[in-house]
Amino acid sequence: MDNNSLHPQSEHKAALGASMYVPTTHKDLLAIANGDKFSHLRSVILCTEDAIAERDLSYALFNLSLALQNMGAASDTLRFVRVRNLDVLARVLGMPGADKLSGFVLPKSTRHNFAAYFDLVRHTHHLLMPTLETAEVFDDDEMKQFRLVLSAPEVRRRILALRIGGNDLLALLGLRRPTSGTIYSTPLGQVIGRLVTIFKPHGFQLTAPVFEHLSQGSWLDAEVAQDMAHGMIAKTAIHPDQVPQIERHYQVAQSDIELALRIIDPDSPAVFRMQESMCEVATHSSWALRIIEQARLFGIRHAADAAPAHLPTTSLTHLSSDEGIARP
Repeated sequence: MDNNSLHPQSEHKAALGASMYVPTTHKDLLAIANGDKFSHLRSVILCTEDAIAERDLSYALFNLSLALQNMGAASDTLRFVRVRNLDVLARVLGMPGADKLSGFVLPKSTRHNFAAYFDLVRHTHHLLMPTLETAEVFDDDEMKQFRLVLSAPEVRRRILALRIGGNDLLALLGLRRPTSGTIYSTPLGQVIGRLVTIFKPHGFQLTAPVFEHLSQGSWLDAEVAQDMAHGMIAKTAIHPDQVPQIERHYQVAQSDIELALRIIDPDSPAVFRMQESMCEVATHSSWALRIIEQARLFGIRHAADAAPAHLPTTSLTHLSSDEGIARP
């Protein structure tokens, strides 16, 4: 296929939302990929990497191949495969039905290994989400060099987003996320801030790391709020109950949409006062346009609606290995 022809689902790329990771050994892999199960998912990532033990890889790829052959060609859910390595990417691309995928999540991406992955998908329609989860992430110069690689014209338009691999980055520091607090209270808080300033001004979107403590709903709420303060409206989810909890935060407050519409109004003065804040059209227009697009994708939260709250923890405490849990 001509690489000038991208997947038609790419027009929905801003609506990744809470991407749920699902091991490719999952017994309901096809039903999830088809949207028959968990139909509320905006995007799903079928994982062949950390969620799969080496001994289970053959079965995982067999199960994935069956799902690809039998899944519908069209879907409202963006469907990605998180590959384990170059060999797995080549094998998945060779499976009948691989064209039904929106794209791939690339593991442990750096400027040194990206070209080898890109060469395999160069002549396909697939979109890419490189994952930032190696020691290079702590080196700003390395990240800037990687940004240059990703900025090549033939590459740039294929990059849907960059995923921040929180668990792998914490592991490199010999740490694990605490059970209280958000990831921004760990050393990764500053790292995430730097990644935002390195990539977002150049048009690259980033997705926020997984929140792995399934009974700590209030901390998940707090973390999503901090994700959004960093400009991220997409996050890894590891359980279906996390998806609506995360995405409810992405709804735009009625007051914000009113403010955004006033800012982009061509009749508005250059500087004006609204909601007890100074609004400056020249500097706030990009925020306003982003808010309007976010409202289109996720809806508006009206003033009468309750503030986002976490889901009851009872549904999160008894899980089986088949309920969508995957280590991002």
